[in-house]
Amino acid sequence: MLAKRIIPCLDVREGMTVKGINFEGLRTVGDAVELGAKYSAEGADELVYLDISATLEGRNTFTSLVSRIAERINIPFTVGGGIATIDDAARLLDAGADKVSVNSAAVRNPALIDEIARKYGSQFVVAAIDAKQIDGRWVVTTHGGKKLSERELFTWAAEVVDRGAGEILFTSMDHDGTKAGFACEVYARLADLSVPIIASGGAGTIEHIRDVLTVGRADAALAASIFHYNEIPIPVLKRALGALVRSLV
Repeated sequence: MLAKRIIPCLDVREGMTVKGINFEGLRTVGDAVELGAKYSAEGADELVYLDISATLEGRNTFTSLVSRIAERINIPFTVGGGIATIDDAARLLDAGADKVSVNSAAVRNPALIDEIARKYGSQFVVAAIDAKQIDGRWVVTTHGGKKLSERELFTWAAEVVDRGAGEILFTSMDHDGTKAGFACEVYARLADLSVPIIASGGAGTIEHIRDVLTVGRADAALAASIFHYNEIPIPVLKRALGALVRSLV
């Protein structure tokens, strides 16, 4: 359990952390750099920043933000959102990000993963996968879960690893935002791959996170609202996880 990671996720628009449902009804919850620094001080193991600004100006703002984050925060952080080319990845990694996350663009152009891994190394590439269950089959989605692809989750996960992804961040769109728990059986199956698995979608209680890190065999748990609204502070979560896991031994 000591090797497991707790990762706050920060959706960023024009330098501010925002939260909503499917990027709608967004509310500002804090300055992205200051909030990240707070989570780092509280014991977060890593951070994930997602750029949800669609404009060119937003991308430039995000690149500048990444530089400021790198100056202030001493834990690893991943950045994603709109990374469609090797140049997009290079700009953010050169600005100080530790890893980049690719999602929809990789579904459209799988060779993007090969390119980034070849230039920077697999440890710099996180393949983010969103999927939902349809007629018993896990179908990969794009555009924040709004569009269905023709790809099946487990086949696609194996392919991104073969192409050089060093980590998988999987979000169950069926569980995302529900705060009803993670799809533990899916993470347990993904854990058979040769890369770390980050669980996203469904965090609502300490027990949910405990379950996905133990029963689900995930290497890390990612969450947003429970941290942004101080529902479960990181120090409280970590102390409770330690106690819960010890009780299972």
